[in-house]
Amino acid sequence: MLPTTADIVVIGGGCMGASVAYHLAARKAGTLVLLEREKFLAMGSSGRNAGGVRYQFSTPVNIQLSLYSLDVIARFQEIFGVSADYRPLGYVFLLTQPHEVQAFQQNIALQKALGVYDVRYLEPAEIARLAPHLNLEGVIGGSFCPRDGTADPHTITQTYASEAKKRGAHIETETNVIGIETQNGRVAKVKTNRGDIATRVVVNCAGPWAAQIGKLVDLEIPIVPLRRQFFNTSAIPEIPRDHPFVIEFTTSLYFHSDSTGLVVGMANKQEKPGETYAIDEAFHLETLERAVYRLPLLEHARVTSQTVGLYEVTPDAHPILGPARDVDGFYICAGFSGHGFQHSPAAGLMLSEIILDGAAKTIDVSMLDLERFREGRPVLEHNVV
Repeated sequence: MLPTTADIVVIGGGCMGASVAYHLAARKAGTLVLLEREKFLAMGSSGRNAGGVRYQFSTPVNIQLSLYSLDVIARFQEIFGVSADYRPLGYVFLLTQPHEVQAFQQNIALQKALGVYDVRYLEPAEIARLAPHLNLEGVIGGSFCPRDGTADPHTITQTYASEAKKRGAHIETETNVIGIETQNGRVAKVKTNRGDIATRVVVNCAGPWAAQIGKLVDLEIPIVPLRRQFFNTSAIPEIPRDHPFVIEFTTSLYFHSDSTGLVVGMANKQEKPGETYAIDEAFHLETLERAVYRLPLLEHARVTSQTVGLYEVTPDAHPILGPARDVDGFYICAGFSGHGFQHSPAAGLMLSEIILDGAAKTIDVSMLDLERFREGRPVLEHNVV
């Protein structure tokens, strides 16, 4: 039965909502309810992504979110008794433009200054040694961090949810939020298809649909859903399972090894905001053509499956983390622009600190407030694919 009252209601049962629920429950934050509209958790963006985790970002706050989160992901077995299948393959960024080289060298200096001690710049000959099957035509440099890699979003989401439940949180699936009532400028009630929950705190973790939840309290949240698709291939014996995660920065083409073959994707720069999960076959062929150019061995593989997910994109490619100034009790943890899963451990902790302590203490995320957009304070992340 759906609880009729709660101290805190978390909307969205992906990795972000599960992490927020866990960190709040671990702090004994009171009666906590997590609402997910689908039958199971992680059926949205969390369950439809390529699983990449990395330190290589261009802003201090994203690098700090990675430093905290990837440490948790690497130690997931130790902390929770369940492996997150963290695989430190290393990310190799392929750079083809002089301005990219300059920007990445600046990024590397920043990353090192903040504690990413093993990131380094690569000359083409070094890239060839790390990934000998690549066609490096036009590549003039690169960057590499050996602790970047992949992990399992499903396991991380389910573990956070189950640990939250052990600590008393209510996890309610097939529960769609249809309204939020306010009284005197403060959250008062969440209305769902299964009944109403009286509460004074709501955390919006709805990912690509965060703007829709914002509209329920007359908030303009600048997050749009953007389709991203990738495909899996059959086995390619020449590519070892520990092959680096390769990203061609100019085109955003990427590929990494999977349990059998490769995961291959690319961002469509012409994609318009929308919620479709339909495969864009024309763009799939464009991706395939570019991938075969960079990795000729792909000619000998076949496509075994295709997946479409949704990025939750903000204008500056940084998330919104914190309270909405115009509606007391309404908090946002969304808009991660393609790197939410990997930052979910830190984001959940930050939101719990903001709600319970008044500010995030582990990492300063105060610049990631909702109001930065209307006040002209964007925090631009340039290393987004």
